[in-house]
Amino acid sequence: VDLPFEVRVSDVPEEADRPGRPPAEIALEHARDKALAVAAALPERLVLGADTVVVLDDQVLGKPADAAEAAAMLRRLQGRTHEVWTGLAVVRGGEQRTAAEVSHVQFVRLGEAEIAAYVATGEPLDKAGAYGIQGTAAQFVRRVEGDYFNVVGLPLARLRQLLREFE
Repeated sequence: VDLPFEVRVSDVPEEADRPGRPPAEIALEHARDKALAVAAALPERLVLGADTVVVLDDQVLGKPADAAEAAAMLRRLQGRTHEVWTGLAVVRGGEQRTAAEVSHVQFVRLGEAEIAAYVATGEPLDKAGAYGIQGTAAQFVRRVEGDYFNVVGLPLARLRQLLREFE
């Protein structure tokens, strides 16, 4: 389906540190809050909110605060498999539909020089888990189990299902 769209950024904060809360719940809450914030000004329009979180050892890794935190996250992820959860919320008027998708991503082992060079690009600084699979970090990914587009941040097949519920 080819739908025209417009990007509107909400001012909803993304709080990654929520001990004890399931990652799907966190991603869904952020997605719903974003969609509702934008939909308030556009009650007749179909509005999508999405949020992606990276999880390792039951800890949500949000966007790094700085280069040092990005490097620390990458050190933790290297050579291991982690989860990537994306929450989707589609809102129109009083109707809401939500869904969460999970993928498992395995990283190769990384050397300190590779981590430093990647962090120096600036790419990891605005990404959950300190990496973007669609960018330079693609070379760090050994395997993806699940929807690749979920790891990018928008699971298209799941989004298609949600949009069909509004037909």
